[in-house]
Amino acid sequence: MVYETGNRTVDDAVARVLDGERLDRRDGLALVAQPVDALAAGADYVRTQLGDGTVDACSIVNAKAGNCAEDCGFCAQSVHFDTGIDNYGFLGPEKILEAAKRAERDGAQRFGIVVAEKGVSKEQRPDEWAEVLEAIRLVRDETDVEVDASLGILTDEEAAILAEEGLNHYNHNIETSPRYFPEIVQTHSFEDRVETLEVAKEAGMDLCAGVILGMGETPTDRVDAAMALQDIGISSLPVNILNPVEGTPMAERGLPDITTEEVVKTIAVYRLLHPEARVRLTGGREVNLDTDGQVAALEAGADGILTGDYLTTEGQSAADDLEIVEEAGLEPNTEANTFDPEEVKTRADDATDPETAAGTAQSKSELQSDD
Repeated sequence: MVYETGNRTVDDAVARVLDGERLDRRDGLALVAQPVDALAAGADYVRTQLGDGTVDACSIVNAKAGNCAEDCGFCAQSVHFDTGIDNYGFLGPEKILEAAKRAERDGAQRFGIVVAEKGVSKEQRPDEWAEVLEAIRLVRDETDVEVDASLGILTDEEAAILAEEGLNHYNHNIETSPRYFPEIVQTHSFEDRVETLEVAKEAGMDLCAGVILGMGETPTDRVDAAMALQDIGISSLPVNILNPVEGTPMAERGLPDITTEEVVKTIAVYRLLHPEARVRLTGGREVNLDTDGQVAALEAGADGILTGDYLTTEGQSAADDLEIVEEAGLEPNTEANTFDPEEVKTRADDATDPETAAGTAQSKSELQSDD
């Protein structure tokens, strides 16, 4: 049976994807110009045919906050900007394990250890490197979640060690297109990010790499970012939406809010360009999309979320996330972590969770709500 939306461009793309063909840049540019309803329907059909009908949840911990030497214009943790967040050194393996157990209780399938710095260095900071490895081992051995990490740039040796320790995915977002990247970051290049992903992949780790929407990029930039990720070869594609933090250049630029339609369109195009990846709705979704908008993104081909708090801002509850997943007609993934969704919905917040920098940044949306 041939699936048809009535839109020739979308229907042709869907048929070719399901026939095993990889769409190219021309296809992406044609698709992003199509009506959102046809795009969403076609992308969701591809997800039903190639996916497993579940939404995969990941969770993260800000394991080392602030004082980062890089100048990424969206980031509250850069030493170049005055954002007032909590700064601290590496939390330590036991506190990271506490956060991982919280994520496990909340139904996450994977757990990411994130540090704010150019790169965790085995040579320059051997004590910190040892603690990172110990944290990975504790989470690996004492929980059922898959262990991921975002540790900045890596050497070949460091990547090999992380892979040997059982690190599942390595996260290193490309943020935007090669063309627009210099408008966002000056202290390193787009090529630097790609090189780190290639090092991690060569070591045997799967790759989690994605973008931030709403930083002033064009629809063409969004397509070009997806094409760059095609060339790299990823299995998880996080789609963040800018939540401007007071004190960062992105907040000072006064960028217009991205629309729900733009987000849903981008999700759909990314599903068609990356038919077998987890297209993951992540940071900033709660402040840019209402509940219906988040459901619409899942109904447009997304099949992953980041649940819980982010690095310096708060997220919505795991219970709310489960409600959204169910409203979209999907089920939570339980492949790595078998859990009871109803128990997650009724459980009160755990006051024993370690304190992190999450919630210490003041975002544009919070400032507006205070007015």
